[in-house]
Amino acid sequence: MAYVLGKASLKELEGVHPKLVAVVKRAIQISAQDFSVHDGLRTAEEQRRYVQSGVSKTMNSMHRTQADGFGHAVDLVPYINGKLRWEWPAIYPIAAAVRIASQELGVQIRWGGTWGNLHDIAADPVSMNRAVQAYVTARQKAGKSAFIDGPHYELA
Repeated sequence: MAYVLGKASLKELEGVHPKLVAVVKRAIQISAQDFSVHDGLRTAEEQRRYVQSGVSKTMNSMHRTQADGFGHAVDLVPYINGKLRWEWPAIYPIAAAVRIASQELGVQIRWGGTWGNLHDIAADPVSMNRAVQAYVTARQKAGKSAFIDGPHYELA
């Protein structure tokens, strides 16, 4: 089944870098899991609220306008039975679609599931789950916390 982006998702993509928009538009076409663009470009006030609530860790977010005038990040959240759901089994197929789309379009993407290059992970849920677990383990071994944000994608 081919999914399409709804009006709200397209609105969230306004002000986002055209290369990232192209990746998202291609990803929805090939994704095995429907998704919505939950967040694209953020204002300073929106970002401040996210930091205060712990949803984000920094005011220096790639969701904010960058030097080129565009936001460089999106949050793609699984859409299941009419609701947005932050569930890992549904996040992995979206990540796989973003990886394939970004590779097709030649755009390097950093994924919040591992905070590394998405192209370094095979485009299947098992490999993606392993990569997330390896990231968490490495952070813990280094005595640091792991902030995993599976729906987050940004230009690398």
